[in-house]
Amino acid sequence: MVVTDGDSAFDIVIAGGGMIGSSLALALAPLGLKIAVVEAVPRGGGQQPSFDDRSTALSRSSQKFFSAIDLWSGIESSATPIRHIHVSDRGRFGFSHLDAGEQGVEALGYVVINRVLGEVLQAGIDNATGVKLLCPAKIVSVYNDVDDVRVTVEEQVDQHRELRCRLLVAADGANSKVRSMIGLSATQKPYDQHAVIGNLLPEKTHNNIAYERFTPNGPIAMLPVADDRAAFVWTMDPQEASRVGALSDVEFTQELQSAFGYRLGQFSRIGKRAAYPLSLSKASALVARRSVVIGNAAHGLHPVAGQGFNLGLRDVAALAESLADAQRESGPAFDPGNPDTLGDYAEWRKSDQQKLVGFTDGLVKLFASQLRPLKTLRNLGMWGFDLVPGFRGLFARHTMGLAGRLPRLSRGLPLK
Repeated sequence: MVVTDGDSAFDIVIAGGGMIGSSLALALAPLGLKIAVVEAVPRGGGQQPSFDDRSTALSRSSQKFFSAIDLWSGIESSATPIRHIHVSDRGRFGFSHLDAGEQGVEALGYVVINRVLGEVLQAGIDNATGVKLLCPAKIVSVYNDVDDVRVTVEEQVDQHRELRCRLLVAADGANSKVRSMIGLSATQKPYDQHAVIGNLLPEKTHNNIAYERFTPNGPIAMLPVADDRAAFVWTMDPQEASRVGALSDVEFTQELQSAFGYRLGQFSRIGKRAAYPLSLSKASALVARRSVVIGNAAHGLHPVAGQGFNLGLRDVAALAESLADAQRESGPAFDPGNPDTLGDYAEWRKSDQQKLVGFTDGLVKLFASQLRPLKTLRNLGMWGFDLVPGFRGLFARHTMGLAGRLPRLSRGLPLK
């Protein structure tokens, strides 16, 4: 049964109400558009995987984004600043570091529990003018016409609603179904690695240092979080992930301690652990007729540099700015699905996406190799990182998400 009512016409429909989809809706809210967000996972009860107890490292440009859309005040009290980044290769002499003071900033980034981000974003959606949330609901079919897009949404079994919009945005993750519905494919390259994640209590204070420790079994990221705890991401092959997943908390803590070392002292009070497979994914294109893909639906990265969400948030900021500029230039004739507007957006995002995908993929390959020449190259590179004038500053700007052409929101400036 198809339900029809007078509330079925929208300027923009966003598929996916996780962190990226919700951020886009709130970034666009000041433009006075009519927006629908379609999310399949019910709210509350900890069911939304985007809003669980994992941690996200926000780059400085992401912090500026949330400031520009007036959400940072709700996030800041639960955000842990990253003032130093320490990179090392276990058993080798080289290491590198970044320092916020050296870069003239209060923090290189911030670590926030996803659940906190989710609470702030959901409250923002509830209070946003012109934004309608359909949840739980899922898009089951899409028809892209010349003048609009017809979207069939299933809200209950055998109960469907048809929406019409001028622009459809796929923000429904790396395995995006809407991406396929609009005629775009995606390439996926499995890394044959799993990420084991969780948090723990270190004996020593973390001093707002984020660690990236490369080991023969895979990199370990250790991020400072609230309550003097540290969040870890330990990358390893699937067989090892299965093995350590079966260990008791005490046994797992001992193995993690042995791999990471004692820079933070003795580990204890490990929290809930989880593991998931890693792959590199890339959509065949960023736009189709009256449609665009953003976030993980457009590009899925290895977590080695912690930049996946930050790249997706720059997608959001760039798309919002492209639409705001087109609206200002077109006036009453504004069409958010105009192919020229979407083409300009795709061209803008191409460089940033290609550079970050290439960087993270190259980093994984470089540090995964056990060949002696590459081991030597890694360590020489780390020493050179600290010694070559200007290189550390350039790398820091990329880490903070401040390199290249930045959207206004990513610079902390409002759209209007």
